[in-house]
Order: sequence, then structure tokens, then C-alpha cells
Amino acid sequence: MSDLITLTIDGKSVQAKEGEYILNVARANDIFIPAVCYLTRCSPTLACRLCLVEADGKQVYSCNTKAKEGMEISTNTPNIAKERRAIMEVYDVNHPLQCGVCDQSGECELQNYSLYMKVDSQSYTTKDVHRPAAVWGVMKYDPGLCIVCEKCVTVCKDMIGSSALSTVKRGADALDKTFKTSMPKDAYAMWNKLNKSLIGFDEDACTDCGECISVCPVGALVSTDFQYKSNAWELNRVPAANPHSADCAFMYYETKHESLENAEPKIYRVTNEAHYSTLNGAARFAYDFENRVQGKDEEAFKNAVEAFKKADSIKFNSFITNEEALILQKISEKTGAKLVNKDAYNYKKFLNAYSLTSGSNLYSSTLKEVHNSNFVISVGSYLKSDLPNARYALNNSVVINKGSAIYFHPISDSVMEKIGKKGKTTEFIQYEPLKEEYVLYFILDKFGKDLPENIQEYLNSLKETRVKTVTETVKETVVETVKDEESGEEKEVKKVVSKKVPKEVEFEYTKLLDEIGADEKLLDTLEALLAKKDKFSLMVGEDLYTHPKSENLGKLCGLIDKYTDFDIVIIPSQTNTLGVSLICDITDEHSGFCVGYNEKADFQLSALGDGDLDMPALNQQEGTFTNVDKKVIPTNVAIGYKGYVLNDIANAVLEDDIEYTIEYTQKLPLDAGFKEIEFDKLPNYFGNDRVEYRGYDISSKSSDVITEAEPASLEKIELLENETLIYRANPINQFNEFTAIAHEFAKDLESGLFASKELFEKLGLEKGNKVKVFSKELELELNAYCDEQIAGEVAYISTFQKDLDTKALFDEYRFSKAVIKKA
Repeated sequence: MSDLITLTIDGKSVQAKEGEYILNVARANDIFIPAVCYLTRCSPTLACRLCLVEADGKQVYSCNTKAKEGMEISTNTPNIAKERRAIMEVYDVNHPLQCGVCDQSGECELQNYSLYMKVDSQSYTTKDVHRPAAVWGVMKYDPGLCIVCEKCVTVCKDMIGSSALSTVKRGADALDKTFKTSMPKDAYAMWNKLNKSLIGFDEDACTDCGECISVCPVGALVSTDFQYKSNAWELNRVPAANPHSADCAFMYYETKHESLENAEPKIYRVTNEAHYSTLNGAARFAYDFENRVQGKDEEAFKNAVEAFKKADSIKFNSFITNEEALILQKISEKTGAKLVNKDAYNYKKFLNAYSLTSGSNLYSSTLKEVHNSNFVISVGSYLKSDLPNARYALNNSVVINKGSAIYFHPISDSVMEKIGKKGKTTEFIQYEPLKEEYVLYFILDKFGKDLPENIQEYLNSLKETRVKTVTETVKETVVETVKDEESGEEKEVKKVVSKKVPKEVEFEYTKLLDEIGADEKLLDTLEALLAKKDKFSLMVGEDLYTHPKSENLGKLCGLIDKYTDFDIVIIPSQTNTLGVSLICDITDEHSGFCVGYNEKADFQLSALGDGDLDMPALNQQEGTFTNVDKKVIPTNVAIGYKGYVLNDIANAVLEDDIEYTIEYTQKLPLDAGFKEIEFDKLPNYFGNDRVEYRGYDISSKSSDVITEAEPASLEKIELLENETLIYRANPINQFNEFTAIAHEFAKDLESGLFASKELFEKLGLEKGNKVKVFSKELELELNAYCDEQIAGEVAYISTFQKDLDTKALFDEYRFSKAVIKKA
């Protein structure tokens, strides 16, 4: 960690980390410096130039000037005030006066800064040109409102990694030449650029996350679904956590009454604190999945209580709060019913195996640490769909920290390959399914220090000496005969010349390279990627903990944690997979009479309204999740619920009298790392110092270690001539049955088989076709779609629809093989 330095801002002595930007230092110390274009976690764009300050007598931009020991900074001088005022006047030139109907009005930075700078007159004019609006997927772009601050471009490149937005030229009359000499220079430079530019869009690169909407300071980028639905100041902001994936990112449900006739609250949109936290598209747009219930069905409730009392098994998934998981655990202990959750069972088994070799019951890193790393490896996670925020962390590491990354996965994906400069800062390696053990052994081999003898012996057994031909530059002395120009006499002259000659060299080759689909060139690439890198992160995903040898993979991850410089994140596959695995005693197979909580069973409790007793959805509940960063995160009620909840059943079955579900928050198991803190006392905000004050960190426990792991398996998926490799994964932004019913996604719902362009053409498919998929003695007829972002003869099959039993096409492992025919 860098040493702290001391500097002075407006007469106030402050401390900072050496190398921090002045703007961030000021914000952390509650000193205001205006800035429209800067985003805390992204690179400076210098587009707005409002953040001018005077540092040691010199005028600089605080967004890209680093703090130094003893620096004297003034945030507002007469000249700076003149520049800022002129810049704001320029931003207001030809800006449409439609604040009364603009969706950004009331939270518009152009409004705020125009008032702050007391802009009450206009000194500059130029002819405007027509700039037509456009609809880009989930958003609308109005270039007439755009101030080309480039926030949207920056967040898409630096944070999301899609680079779907860019600045492009537009037609415009040149500015009057007199402005160049008559107005402040920064204001003129900014205006000249603004007058020539607007934002361009690459539809193929966009992943519909909506983060550009969140960062837009004006009304140029808005959600097409939200536009003209409500004024911003009419909405109530409910702090919550992303209910759809394990990042549990901070967000606000924004609600108000539906109409004068209907006083019931309605969610109008979801927003976030873009400087501190990024949302995936599901969190932003799949928000209205609530279960509208107008009253309590007493008969159905009685049946539910009886069903729990006689149940042999209780089946549930991990889209559930910690408190609900604890309730199910207590009911299980009371009645003897088995708790069945395949997702959390696989994760828990893997985590237990990891702890045997790592010595800790929890993995060692977080996504925040991935953001801060400069060398990241991802193995066994289809990042763009499994956990987009993990992809954002990897991209942020590469782009902002000038880092490098390796993405190991059997499926080639152009979205992932947009991260960094392929071959220079990132490497993408396709290995065959079932070869994950070899990938982890490769990491141990290349990065391990003082490995246990048995592990080193196994790695040595995979090595052999090979010979390769390299080009070597050699110098040799040659004698040339030259004629003297004056005398005409010939004489001999010695010269040293360089030439390239082939040379055979021996080198130590590891068979691991063959097994992971690479060759010795990777070793040279790796050496270049590792130059000047000192903070290492490894992210592993669901492909590993559903693998037939998942426990061995868990042990290998533990060994990597213990014997390399990598810190590890084990990505949970559902929102609260980690929490459930810590709280509940679970198994993976049900038997006898089964009660299902949002799962198919003999008696079903469902937030989808399709069961025997209705339950509230996650946007209708208070409670906590345990997120990928191992933090207990609070979430709040956005929409009321008038029916029964799981706590009512628990009171009846356990013969208890607990009024609110959140009374279980302080009862979460201490021996699993939870703390005895009441729900209402959990913090839930970000500070100006960029620290996340949300919930609390789960405590880890140390354990004895073993140094054992099994050799890698030689097993592979053998495909017959008519068979195709299939993968269990969802399209981007679809996570579960709840995202599927949200109106923004339901209107264009795509569910079924998603084939690469090569496979789509090979099968003779066209848009709108259906296919028959034969696997595991099961035949399903599915809609077929072409996903041009993936490559190779491969397809993935979605699982987010509850009534489409596509999971049965697979064993636990995410890869399988199938016969696919046009229906």
C-alpha cells in the first residue's frame, strides 16, 4: 500500500494515498469541486474541464492530476470561476428548453451546475443543426440534449468492457473565429469539440446493461420504458440489493402510486449510485416481478402448514433471503424433513473441499479486490451471463489498472474478447470440457512456490524435454575487398555483420499445455502479460463445482490459494448461494412427500402465483443476502404484500410467535460467521471516501490443512458424428423465472437453444425455427436462436423458465452432448 501524504486544499490539511487524483481526494474530505464528465472508478476524459483547480500556482484539471506531498491547492480562483461560468454558458447554447417534460429534470446536472454557477445570461451563440433521436435497444438517445460529456462512452469502455458507445463526428457550422480570442480558452476548446461531436452506437457490442443511462447527467440517454412515465421528484427511493445475481449490487427501487384511482405503489424504475456500484441489466430492467395478492387464503395456509408437518423433503433454490433460509433450517430440525437445494449443495461441497487445502472455510478474495488487481484469471465461469459484475471487475482491472488477464473457457465469446487488447493484455484459451483439472494444475505449475512434494512430483511427471528451432542473431567478422576512390588500389577491410541463423534448443515442455488447448507460445505470452504485475486474482465458477470431480477441483483451488500469490473468488451461481450453503444442512436429492418453495413439488409455495400457496417475491421482502464479496447485505420492501409469508408458516410449525421475518436477522448462525446484529442497525450506503458501508463482512474460520489432490482425469466428452456439445447457460440478463416475467424482458422473451452461427447454418436453421433436442433419454422441442457472439459448433440451452424442464438434459455438470434436429 502506498504511503499517506499530506496536502492542503482550500486551507484544509488532508491526507491521501500517493498517486490519488486531486478530485477524489477532495471528495473524500467533503470538499466540493464541480465535474460533469468524471466517474470515480473510470479513467478521466477531460471532456467538461469544470474540475479546474490551482495546484502550487499552476492551473490543472483535478480529475487527472495526482496529489503530491505538500501540494497547495485552491479550488476556486477568479480565473477558474470565469472559466467555469463560460463552460456552463456553452453547455446551455442551443440546449432545448424542455425541462418541464425531460425525464432528467429534477436530477439534471446541467440544471444544478447552471444554478450553482449563477448562469443568468448567455454570451455565446451558434447556429444549431438537426440531430434526430434514435432508439438503441432498451434506451433512447436524443443528441439534441447530449452535452458529449463522454460519461456513457467511458463507463461502457472502462467498466462494462463492451465499448458499444463512442464519440463520432457530426455536421455543424464552424464557430465564429472571434470566440477563440474573446472567450476563456478551456471553454472555447470544450465548445469546439462539443460542436463537432455526438455519440455513436454499436448494436452488436451492447449488452443492454443500461449503465450509460445511469451515468448520463442530462436527459440524452433514457430508458425507453421509463420515458415520460414520471417526474423524478415524485418517486420514492427504496434502497435495496440486486435480487437476481450474487453481486447483490446496491440499487434503488423507485416507486409511487399507480394513479389517482389506484393508490397502490408501483415500481417505475431502478437506479444506482454509478460512482460506486454497477448494475447488470437484470437488476435495472427486471424489477416488476412482484406477486400481487389481495388477501390471505386461510384454507391454503392450513394446507401449507400440514404439508410442512408431514414433508419428507423441502426443495428450494437460492433466490431467497438469509432469514428465509434460516426459517427452513429450523423447520427441518423440527420436523426431520431433508432440505434439498442442488445449487447450494454443489457449492457447499466444493467450498468444503477448498477449505481442506486452503485452511479457511471461505475463499480469500472479493470482486472489489479483482477490481484492484492487475493480473486476473477466470476459469469455469461464463462470465458475461453468469455474473456480469465479475466481467466488469475483470475489465476494470485490465483497463484502469493497466492489468492483464487470461480467460479460460470452452466457449469462444466475442463479448469477452473485447476486453483489453487480445494477445497483448488479455489471452483467451478454449479448453475442452472436463479439462478444468488441467487448467488448475497449469496455474499451480506456473505460479506455485514451495509446492508440496507430492504435487510437485505429479507436475514433474507431466513434463518432457522437447526441441524447437528458434532464430538467433549472431555476429561474425567478414573480409571485403574495396577499391580506394583516390588511388584506385584495392585493399581488404574487415567488417562485423549480424545475421539470423536457425538454432535448435531444448526446452521443458509440459503436457498440461496440450490438455488445455495451448502450446509453448502461451509461455512467452504469459511472460509478457506478467511484466510489472504484483496483485493477482483468480475467479472460478459453476463449471468447476458441478464437475464430476468437483471436490478435487476444490482442493486444487485451495492449493492455489495457499501456494501461489493468487487470491480466489468462488462465484456463487444464484443470488444467495453462499448464504444458503452456510446456514442450511442440505442435500441434493429429494424423496417421499416434497414441499417446494418456488420449485416444483407435491405441494408448492410460489411467488410466481402458480403454486398451492402464494408467497412474496424478493422485491416484496425485507431481509439480507450473503453476496459474492462475503458481505451480509440488506434489502428492503419496494411493493407491499397482503398474503401469508414463510414466517407465518414457521410460527405455526415451530409453535413460535415471531412478528417479522427480519427478527431472524440477528439469529443467523454465529458459528457460520454471521453476527448478532439487528436488521435495522445494518448500514446501507457509500461514503464520499468510496468505502462501501453496507451490512457486514462474514467472519472466516481457520482449519487444519491437507496437501493432497488427485491426478487430473483423462476423461473427455466424446461426440459421435450426429452429436453436438451443449452447455447449460442463460442468455445475458436472464437469471431465473422472475426475470422472465418482468415486463421489459417478457415482451421479447427468448428461451430455448442458442446456437453459434456455424451450428445454426450446419443444422439448416432459420430465424423462427424450432429444434428437437435429444439427451439423457429425454426429448424436448425448443425455440432456436442464433447467437453470433459465440463461435464453434456449440449451443447453450437456457434454464430460466420454470415450466421448461431443460435442466433435465444435463447431469450436474454444465456440459453435455445431444442430438439436435430441426423440428
